[in-house]
Amino acid sequence: MTATPFHVYDTTLRDGAQQEGMNLSVADKLAIAPLLDELGVGFIEGGWPGAIPKDTEFFRRAAKELDLRHAVLAAFGSTRKAGTRAWDDPQVRALLDSEAPVVTLVSKFDVRHVERALRTTPDEGLAMIADTVAFLVGEGRRVVVDAEHFFDGYRFEPTFARTAVETAFEAGAEVVTLCDTNGGMLPHWVTDVVTEVRESLGLPHGRDAVAGDRLLGMHAHNDSGCAVANTLAAVAAGAWHVQGTVNGYGERTGNVDLVTVVANLELKHGLRTLAGDGLEEATRIAHAVAEITNISPYARQPYVGASAFAHKAGIHASAIKVDPDLYQHIDPTAVGNDMRMLVSDMAGRASIELKGRELGYDLSGQGELLTRVTTRVKDAEAQGYTFDAADASFELLLREELLGTRQAYFRVESWRTIVETVAGGPGHDAGSREADAVAEATVKLHAGGERVVATGEGNGPVNALDQALRSALTRVYPQMEKFELIDFKVRILDAQQGTDATTRVLVETTDGQHSWSTVGVGPNVIEAAWESLIDAYVYGLLHAGVEPR
Repeated sequence: MTATPFHVYDTTLRDGAQQEGMNLSVADKLAIAPLLDELGVGFIEGGWPGAIPKDTEFFRRAAKELDLRHAVLAAFGSTRKAGTRAWDDPQVRALLDSEAPVVTLVSKFDVRHVERALRTTPDEGLAMIADTVAFLVGEGRRVVVDAEHFFDGYRFEPTFARTAVETAFEAGAEVVTLCDTNGGMLPHWVTDVVTEVRESLGLPHGRDAVAGDRLLGMHAHNDSGCAVANTLAAVAAGAWHVQGTVNGYGERTGNVDLVTVVANLELKHGLRTLAGDGLEEATRIAHAVAEITNISPYARQPYVGASAFAHKAGIHASAIKVDPDLYQHIDPTAVGNDMRMLVSDMAGRASIELKGRELGYDLSGQGELLTRVTTRVKDAEAQGYTFDAADASFELLLREELLGTRQAYFRVESWRTIVETVAGGPGHDAGSREADAVAEATVKLHAGGERVVATGEGNGPVNALDQALRSALTRVYPQMEKFELIDFKVRILDAQQGTDATTRVLVETTDGQHSWSTVGVGPNVIEAAWESLIDAYVYGLLHAGVEPR
């Protein structure tokens, strides 16, 4: 008989959306769903139709607008209410009306929750599961049952929890997902519980399951920091269905990161989990989802984070120069990521050479140059600069050492900025909160064979300087109209000096297709920001292929 394929069930659009600060619109969900399908998951949980109006709308539009190649949509909802009939429960009817081929029912599998939260008897709790599952199966739906609070319930009173699993299977459920709802389990506890439940119910290990066999699943939260480990433990113990979210989104500390789980299963265990070649696009997909949710990607995220394959220490770089696999647990391209060399005061000549190669410069055999660059980097970092997250500034430094001069697109004669506070109206004090602050900047520079004087206004001195500099340069270099500052970070380096402290500014700029980061250091935020802005525009013009004028 045909072996049962491994189930990867994504709940980003429902459970992930419960994360603090996340609010997904219907349009957001419709944009994320194709990305999850491209990743190759088998199930996409779209939300709770009937209970949440925009989820009802999502399923209505998804039926017309989504063309999924790999995944099927799942509608999430609850079993019938106590004392009612499944076919009369409006929430259950809404699950059918969603037209989702899969319905995932959540039910209490901890007897304490049945008695205290649902305020009913254990027998009625079991009947609620049986009646609802049987009704939906009878209506032609595939049913997954999420066993809420299963692990805590099993450890408190195992008989009810195990009986509830058996009840769901007897009623026709395809999968019963054991949920670590509170996220407090540890891997060896998960192994013990999943093994005991599977063996007591006579279920095969997932790897031995064939078409028609019932499956156990795992749904882990990360409150103990063990969500990935717990999920892997459940799979090793025989679970063949895993639930999670892209980027580990979810309430409190989040759900298990589904990409990390499938990467571990595929790359470490050789277990085929995703359809197509989606794993090779995992980094791009994870970051694309982050853009839609408007939550910045976590740089240190396993596998797909920007720092996941970044190397800083010089001793690492020396070994990587010989063989990259010496300091990497996988080939980064397997998940669509890439190795990066970080340049810092820990860098040696090997780090600089590898970083240069990454940026497109062959520095092999140029020992004297490497020594000069390494010395400049170490001296600069001693003054407060950091090139870890400022590749563009490092490349400009490297080019300056290579060519003996800096690309001269313009020469600054002077610049200044002022901030004026204006009373908000008659009777108001200019020093009050109601006062309006207006910043103005003037930049004088030489470009294109002429002297240019430009002014700019902004909501602060740095913004005003940026506007003035843009105004001055765009006349000569119209390509600058595409440049946009998209991130601005300020760090006080010696806080004990108070307002006299040295300041570091990191600026991220984009031309609409690529982004780059530059760094500036100064005795105040304005001078540091000015330096990083100058680097940003020089780098942008250089990579746009513009010749100095």
